Amino acid sequence: MNSIEKEYLSKLLKSYSKDKGATIARHALNETDIYSASYSKDLVKEMDFNFSLNVKTLPVTNQKASGRCWIFAATNVLREDIAKRCNIANFELSQSYIAFYDKLEKINLTLEILIELIDKDYDDRTLQFILQSGIGDGGQWDMFVNVVKKYGVCPKNVYPETFTSSNTRYINSLINAELRKFASESRKVKKESGMEGVKKLKESYLSRFYKALVSCYGLPPEKFEFEYTDAKGKYHLEKGFTPIKFFEKYVGDSLDNYVSIINAPTKDKPFGKSYTIKYLGNVVGGKPVKHLNLPIERLKELVLSQLKDDRIVWFGSDVAAYRNVNLGAWDDTAYDFKSILDLDYKMDKGDSLDFRASSMNHAMCITGVNLKKGVPTKWKIENSWGESGANKGYYLMSASWFDQYTYQAVVDKKYLTKEELDAYNASPIELKPWDPMGSLAD
Repeated sequence: MNSIEKEYLSKLLKSYSKDKGATIARHALNETDIYSASYSKDLVKEMDFNFSLNVKTLPVTNQKASGRCWIFAATNVLREDIAKRCNIANFELSQSYIAFYDKLEKINLTLEILIELIDKDYDDRTLQFILQSGIGDGGQWDMFVNVVKKYGVCPKNVYPETFTSSNTRYINSLINAELRKFASESRKVKKESGMEGVKKLKESYLSRFYKALVSCYGLPPEKFEFEYTDAKGKYHLEKGFTPIKFFEKYVGDSLDNYVSIINAPTKDKPFGKSYTIKYLGNVVGGKPVKHLNLPIERLKELVLSQLKDDRIVWFGSDVAAYRNVNLGAWDDTAYDFKSILDLDYKMDKGDSLDFRASSMNHAMCITGVNLKKGVPTKWKIENSWGESGANKGYYLMSASWFDQYTYQAVVDKKYLTKEELDAYNASPIELKPWDPMGSLAD
């Protein structure tokens, strides 16, 4: 390895001092953040909030200080159907109810994985990945399906938010510390009492985790009434619901029609094949997280097909890239980091996945698109960050940003060709636990 020599630094400083553009940038950045200084209206196009295809949707929701975007986006898909069926102007399903059982199931899965890896060296890469990752709020569409098919759903007023459900940092930290303690303790117990002792230890941990979750999230509802007033002012009261019965009546088997499609243009993931990720999930024995990899143009076609049928689309993307909070927009053409700092992190999409420059980290819903001669120029987004942002919590993304930073969408399987559906239904190729397509939306 070569160290940095003082003579080299002196040469760089002299060169910098002669660079008038760098001096102007330094002066500007004394009082301005990099993103604001790099924003260029010269490059911005199609930033107005008008869309030729615009699905009418309910007001945005708010996940607050939690990583439950995937749950919020998924319940937003379901609530649109329920609201139309009941003619309700505003309605939410309880995201907290789903998050409670997702947490419990993730804990159980992680305990089982740690038991499976109990004989591995402590520095085994897979074990270290599980311990370092721990559990959080994030998830995937198939994980949502697993939880609601097992535990059902309920209206938000039946199982409302608590401080912890909306502010999950501390409970997540405590859970992961306890899971790491189990990983250590279970190895000692195995030496003394064998696997039977480990199983009893797991039961004691799971019992304490359940108690902690109920204390933080509240008692899970067993029975409830569905009470609402429709858009015409008529009062309705439906009695005798459990979360499962509510799910069966208002959701039914509709979730079985959805499939996850991704765009991961990397050499190890040929298009037209399905993939799963080892150890990714929540419910033991549940549906594995599964994706069909397709070219970006085909992914867009499928998203458009669903929008044209007046149905919104759950999707996952990298929201850390080129975001303008004030304008409520994601647009990679709006920032010129090259001119102000001589830095530009744009990469080939496949390379950005392989070299960890980008990955899916947030789920939202696509609710509209602007088409010119059939080609998308921008997309309308329903986020779950509340109404205080631009456009009352609705955002837009440019066409080029969609192509580069959208990695996943969930669409009705009826839009797929027979070949695509066969590929999705085929036995998936299993990817390693740390594959970038195993990232979670939060």
